[in-house]
Amino acid sequence: MSLLDDVAERDGWRCWVCDEPVDADMSVNDPRGPSVDSRTADRKAKITERLAHRACNTRKGAAKVVIAWPDRLHVIEPAPLIAVAERLERKGGRELVARCPSRKDAQEAADWLVDRFSRLAPGLPVTATVDAGGGQFLVALSTRR
Repeated sequence: MSLLDDVAERDGWRCWVCDEPVDADMSVNDPRGPSVDSRTADRKAKITERLAHRACNTRKGAAKVVIAWPDRLHVIEPAPLIAVAERLERKGGRELVARCPSRKDAQEAADWLVDRFSRLAPGLPVTATVDAGGGQFLVALSTRR
């Protein structure tokens, strides 16, 4: 098996940047084709190589990667998820990541975050909590160590 196959199998054939499926049969030269991306220059990172679409990998080389929050989620001041993942990997603990207008919105965001982090940072098991405060609902991620 090649490095690409190993990384792709581990990542479930999903692009770590856009979280969309990667077609194993697509040419590696096609923008939607598979490529191995070095996610971080941090040598202490638990997982340094990730699967990405060729276009996502190329685009991130020109600018810092931003993991988009889905438009369907109603969140206020969403945290930059790459930075959250890096801090939680490095220090563990708990971090507030968003505010939401309703408990339902907050729970939807919390569920999405746990699912997204399972692919964004597979070696970092997280849980999400929703807490009421000040007429809004706070979403926090915590490491399960």
